Amino acid sequence: MTEIRFANTVSAAIRGAEIVAVLAPQKALADGWHKTAIGQDWASALDRAIEDTKPGDSGSAGSTYGPTGAPRKLVACVLPDSVSRHNSPTRSESILSTFASVGASGKKSAAIVYLDDAAHALAAGVAIARALPLFSAKSGKSGNGRVRIVFVLADGSVVRADKVVKETVDAVRLSARLVDTHPEVMTTAQVEREARKACRGVKGVRVTAITGKAKLEAAGLGGILGVGRAAVVPPRLVIMDYKPAKSTRTIALVGKGIVYDTGGLNIKVGGGMSNMKMDMGGAAAVVGAFVALAKSGCKDRVVALLCLAENAVGPHSYRPDDILTMHSGKTVEINNTDAEGRLVLADGVSWAARKIKADLVIDIATLTGAALISTGRNVSCSISNREGLERLSVTCGRATGDLTHPLLFAPEFFHGEFPSKVADMRNSVKDRMNAQSSAAAQFVYNHIEDTGVPWLHVDIAGPAFRGLRGTGHGVGLLSELVRRVTDEDLAS
Repeated sequence: MTEIRFANTVSAAIRGAEIVAVLAPQKALADGWHKTAIGQDWASALDRAIEDTKPGDSGSAGSTYGPTGAPRKLVACVLPDSVSRHNSPTRSESILSTFASVGASGKKSAAIVYLDDAAHALAAGVAIARALPLFSAKSGKSGNGRVRIVFVLADGSVVRADKVVKETVDAVRLSARLVDTHPEVMTTAQVEREARKACRGVKGVRVTAITGKAKLEAAGLGGILGVGRAAVVPPRLVIMDYKPAKSTRTIALVGKGIVYDTGGLNIKVGGGMSNMKMDMGGAAAVVGAFVALAKSGCKDRVVALLCLAENAVGPHSYRPDDILTMHSGKTVEINNTDAEGRLVLADGVSWAARKIKADLVIDIATLTGAALISTGRNVSCSISNREGLERLSVTCGRATGDLTHPLLFAPEFFHGEFPSKVADMRNSVKDRMNAQSSAAAQFVYNHIEDTGVPWLHVDIAGPAFRGLRGTGHGVGLLSELVRRVTDEDLAS
């Protein structure tokens, strides 16, 4: 495991380091910024590596051996000077891709990171965190490493990492570890244990759970129970409640937590089941965001709802043609057991709106493969019944590096996608070519539409799992959005 620390000076960051990586735009490095930032004679040893390394679209790294008295390895992570308007100005994607190639895992390393703006420290820290995943089940000793990060502005002054940056970085790694852990370990019960452990000792936090058939039935959570009823480890709704002494608003974060998705009786075929441990990425993001907010002292009450189930195959599996009664009171005829995430989310958002009476409901999920077609692997989709929330989600995504892009919110276009002769609706669309990601979000919204609650949906099917690893995508986006949201955003 590699520990991440933050240094308040460059000299503290590089002290004892075997590897020093300097991450900066091409122009800054060409102008010699690295020499000013490092403040050591040996910094000029990076000049040739900088000259020979071209950033391309996403950055590139060049390395050299350090001279006498310097760390053994020096790496120039050359970042693009600018990015397109739909990318993050923090260059977080380039920081991630270049630092991932440094080979810092298990070593004593330093990352000296150029910032255009002090506010970019959050995204830069998260990007480096994503390059250093916590989970590994490989045999043998990999060694304990350490990376010290220091943020430096163009004039050479240092930006100190504040509590928000530190807690968010830790929370992103926690979220990614939950996703990476193999599913025979990361059961619904284990996710609950991890959530309780992460909140242990945090002031103002209480964690409860509604678990198993009898309790879920009594609570009216027919979607969560239906999806998870065939699994050996029972489904559950985990409720994490942070209530500061003076709070005037309640914000609910609802996460899809399908700890493994076989597709149910509509089983995934042709290799489609592999890597479906990642289908709890929404719940993992909610755990991380909740912990980051609670530990950094959020001013609002935050309630995290983890909708946890394994979509298993067995004698008790829910079937096509079954009818589930949801928490909203609406009935759903099942026409695809592999459209399970929207069922657990529908219960979660209804609980948030009706039981918690939240002033804002945000749900997040690896919901649709169509999201990758819409916005790709680097960017999530966001859909909201409030234009202010839609705009804010994009702004927060660019600020944290958790990029998101809005899709259609048009209930009149999608209500008709779920017709049923015998129930209020079906769970899967009749026309897969009609904006699937927006339609899936509409199914979730159907269960709170009558409440009028401000609502934001984030589909992270693309960026939650890349390179066969969890990314913790959503942790920064959700936590920053909760910190920034105003009453005006909820009204518009």
